[in-house]
Amino acid sequence: MIIQKTREEIELMRESALVVSKTLGMLAKEVKPGVTTLYLDKLAEEFIREQNAIPGFLGLYDFPNTLCMSPNSQVVHGIPNKTALVEGDIISIDCGAIKNGFYGDHAYTFGVGEIAPETQKLLDVTKESLYVGIRELKVGNRVGDVGYAIQQFTEKHGYGVVRELVGHGLGKTMHEDPEMPNYGRRGRGKKFVEGMVVAIEPMTNMGTHKIRQHKDGWTITTLDGKPSAHFEHDVAIVNGKPELLSTFQYIYQALGIESDEESEFRA
Repeated sequence: MIIQKTREEIELMRESALVVSKTLGMLAKEVKPGVTTLYLDKLAEEFIREQNAIPGFLGLYDFPNTLCMSPNSQVVHGIPNKTALVEGDIISIDCGAIKNGFYGDHAYTFGVGEIAPETQKLLDVTKESLYVGIRELKVGNRVGDVGYAIQQFTEKHGYGVVRELVGHGLGKTMHEDPEMPNYGRRGRGKKFVEGMVVAIEPMTNMGTHKIRQHKDGWTITTLDGKPSAHFEHDVAIVNGKPELLSTFQYIYQALGIESDEESEFRA
């Protein structure tokens, strides 16, 4: 069942999402060669608590850390550890926070130092596919419309779209209806309604779409060992149209990047 949010609840959820946005922005300057993912995880937990929020992932389904840190061929759900990042790595940082009783949850894939041009293209296409999908989140459309748009855009570049892992509704719990696959057929699935809040999160592999889960019960990697990228936004339907609750602008400010990619999704 889709849980519609009031305007007041959506504004509270915006605060939760922005805790995550600011956390990712803080981490942006810290992602560099020689830094461990466990160190970044510690920084994130401290930062979230300083904003009078609670780390949303820590202890959720028994996950042991604040961040999911997934480098290179890891798709999602990587566990922070003492391995140092190296020049040319990429790393998906997925972060959640609870504030006002609501979850914020979004992700960004960072390059570590200089990365290969073909890897940068994977990141660029995956991030653009996120906005391609968001444009389909409007009253009267269906889940399949978002998935179809993301899949078509991504596969025309020759990339694999992960099937087993999906976006989701968001609210007082981390995972609400509806599930939001990154593939699908137009006109299929649940119909979008006013007041919905969802996390849309394309996960794109440079090679095959197939994945495998590791023995730790969390880490997911590409089956062929090629890199994977992951970007995620929290989006509400307001006045029938998609409105971003999260933002990458704190990341861009930290990295000195100018971008207007989010402008069409602002009130």
